[in-house]
Amino acid sequence: MSKVKVTQIKSSIDRPERQKATLRALGLNKISQSVEHEATPQILGMIKKVGHLVKTENN
Repeated sequence: MSKVKVTQIKSSIDRPERQKATLRALGLNKISQSVEHEATPQILGMIKKVGHLVKTENN
């Protein structure tokens, strides 16, 4: 499986609770924090839901 690097670029303040929970599930807590995940369909779906708050890079 390929990896995907996810970086939070916008704040979760004033966002719906579901988006905040998705960011937490991805392991993101602060702006500019980055994490790497396997590119599974579940992770890609989570990234799509909060795509306006994060930046992604394929590895």
